[in-house]
Amino acid sequence: MLVLPLLCAVALAAGLIDAIAGGGGLLTVPALLVAIADPRLALGTNKGQAVFGSGASLLSFVRAGRVDKKRFWPTFLAAGLGSAAGARALLAARPEVLRPIVLVLLIGVAIFFASRGRRRPKEPPKPDAPPPAPKPWAIAERRPLATAVVIALVIGAYDGFFGPGTGTFLILLYTTVFGDDLTRATANAKVANFASNLAAMVSFALAGRIDFHLALPMAVAQAVGGVLGARAAVKGGEQLIRSVVLLVSLALAARLAYQILAGA
Repeated sequence: MLVLPLLCAVALAAGLIDAIAGGGGLLTVPALLVAIADPRLALGTNKGQAVFGSGASLLSFVRAGRVDKKRFWPTFLAAGLGSAAGARALLAARPEVLRPIVLVLLIGVAIFFASRGRRRPKEPPKPDAPPPAPKPWAIAERRPLATAVVIALVIGAYDGFFGPGTGTFLILLYTTVFGDDLTRATANAKVANFASNLAAMVSFALAGRIDFHLALPMAVAQAVGGVLGARAAVKGGEQLIRSVVLLVSLALAARLAYQILAGA
């Protein structure tokens, strides 16, 4: 009798965190893996409830005017296609092979956001200074829409296959590749995140891998958390997002490292 209320409480907290910095799966995936014996059913049920939280937070960001309209539909469609492919692969494979890769990426995310807040202001260039070297992401300046589509497709495929950390990865890429500030990057990340959750949910539902008795009540809690988290992100700005992203990245990396060592 306590399982469903506890899962709903976890979903509420996950929606709140996910809207601010991504990584809500850090809470819901372990909780569902404890409640449901079949890992594929647990991951499918997670998508069945997560889609409502990401949708609610996306709507809040759209209303606040923080979403890039030019990137919206291309990244939405690309993330959806990638997620559908990833979900189909999950139904035929085990997700554990991704954990070492995810661990390395999340440690990189934590280091990036920890160092980002301590950067000193850039000094103006001297008159006789040589021209700056080409930026490593110069292709994103020439082909911004194509770059955004590739990012959404790849991260969407990961989200459909496994999921935790998707929003955090998107925030990292949008800040480094496009130069988005953290609030704008979080808003744009929700476009791809919602699309990937929606496509994965449909794929798992068609395969009968969602327990709707758990997913629907959790979805309500996830949606409430998503709205509250999006409002907090808009009002709190970069400092709030940076702090939560750092904590979520470190926590998810620690959990994955423990799983790898325990399974060794």
